[in-house]
Amino acid sequence: MRVGAENRKELYAAIVLGIAAVLGVTYWVKSSPTTSATSGTIAVAVTTNQRPPRLAPKTAVNPDTIDPSLRLDVLRAIERIEYSGKGRDIFRETVDIPKPVVPVVTQPSGPLPPQCPGDPRCPPPPINLKFYGFASKPGEPKRIFLQENGDIFIAGEGDVVDRRYKVVHIGVNSVEIQDLLNNNTQTIPLQQG
Repeated sequence: MRVGAENRKELYAAIVLGIAAVLGVTYWVKSSPTTSATSGTIAVAVTTNQRPPRLAPKTAVNPDTIDPSLRLDVLRAIERIEYSGKGRDIFRETVDIPKPVVPVVTQPSGPLPPQCPGDPRCPPPPINLKFYGFASKPGEPKRIFLQENGDIFIAGEGDVVDRRYKVVHIGVNSVEIQDLLNNNTQTIPLQQG
């Protein structure tokens, strides 16, 4: 079995693309600037937080004309620049958050109204279940239909409905429901229709 003999068109396309990629990288490497004077000017402009000067169009640079000496005047000018910043310490990981001002609240005079929940003076919240029928057959334990906000539940004595209400006792015309969250028991009458 020969490798690549199945799809010759794909093999030729891969070779052409590989050659084009090698030529593109070679052109990009040869055309990149290699002068140190240009990169030095950009480095000075970045460290002084100023806009870099406009560079002249690329021209051929003769290596014999480049001055390799240090420019001490430029170095001294860079040393005199102080960091002013924007008020944030760049050497700290967290930022200090100002403490919120707490408003002063005065206590009203006189008796306080009952505050629910947990206040024994408050009435327990009503149980929103509606008892509207039986679901058991003769000879089976009693089961009823309960409805809350469009949801229908079938429950027997001792069952927990909607993870909150426990069916305590099923009567002929009413049912006793215990609210497990508020620990109160209410009797719900049979709804006709």
